[in-house]
Formats: sequence, C-alpha cells, structure tokens
Amino acid sequence: MNSLLERITLNPEVVHGKPAIRGTRILVSSILEYLAGGDSIEDILEEFKELTKEDILACLAYASKAINHQEFKVPAA
Repeated sequence: MNSLLERITLNPEVVHGKPAIRGTRILVSSILEYLAGGDSIEDILEEFKELTKEDILACLAYASKAINHQEFKVPAA
C-alpha cells in the first residue's frame, strides 16, 4: 500500500494543497466521488487518459488511511 501512496501528493502550490494524483491536478476527492457515484475504474480511465489503474487504487488507499486517523459521524437513519 505504501508504494501506492507515493502516487498521492500534497503541494500547497497545486490545487490549494489538497491531495492530488502525482503529476496531475486531479484531486483524490474527485476520483472518490466518481467511484461513489457508480463509475467503474474503467470508466474513470476512459475519462482521464493520463491516469492508471494504480492511480485510482492509490486514491482508495489514501482514503482508507485518512479514515482510520479521523473521526466522523454518520447521520442516524
């Protein structure tokens, strides 16, 4: 997983320091939103030709790490 995380960068001069895929201005959160919306990895790769499957997996790995270090509440159903 650590090698995947190397694909994610935090640079205050790129997209306001938000987590992005290395070498792009594509936000991790954008990729996660596509996945949450039902797009497949293949759909995302078709839309963003510069990305690889590993880039998308890196977004998921980053989200997993972030969630494990942060508390949040889920609204009651």
